[in-house]
Amino acid sequence: MRVSARGDYAVRAVIELAAAGGKLLTSERIAEAQDIPVPFLTNILVALRRAEIVASQRGTDGGYRLARPAPEISLADVIRAVEGPLASVRGQRPETLDYHGASEPLRDVWVALRASIRDVLEVVSVADVAGAELPEHVANLAGSPDAWKTR
Repeated sequence: MRVSARGDYAVRAVIELAAAGGKLLTSERIAEAQDIPVPFLTNILVALRRAEIVASQRGTDGGYRLARPAPEISLADVIRAVEGPLASVRGQRPETLDYHGASEPLRDVWVALRASIRDVLEVVSVADVAGAELPEHVANLAGSPDAWKTR
């Protein structure tokens, strides 16, 4: 899985809103806190608003807040809102692929990969990250020395 700058910025922006505890934050404040270019963040916030992850309020005291409680928003929700499906092959969902011959089992590998990604991103909420309290199995995965090896 490759997380683009757009996906990374979206997750960081939503975590910043979670950490604000319901207070309205301007896009400029979020951008400054997370070192995100404001024009880029503005487009991301539009997508997050459409996905009903964030809500906005206009006016001099306006800004953004989470549209629902932070524990109910998974990292997968945020990434899907700005990137689309978590795992695709050539832009297609893995279960729709049709392989033949020796590569026939490859579809199951792609489906398993998606399941593995979901096993992390769907169980970690923005509240978990904002509160530095990752689910135990995710913390264990990240704590494994093999997780930090680059190959």
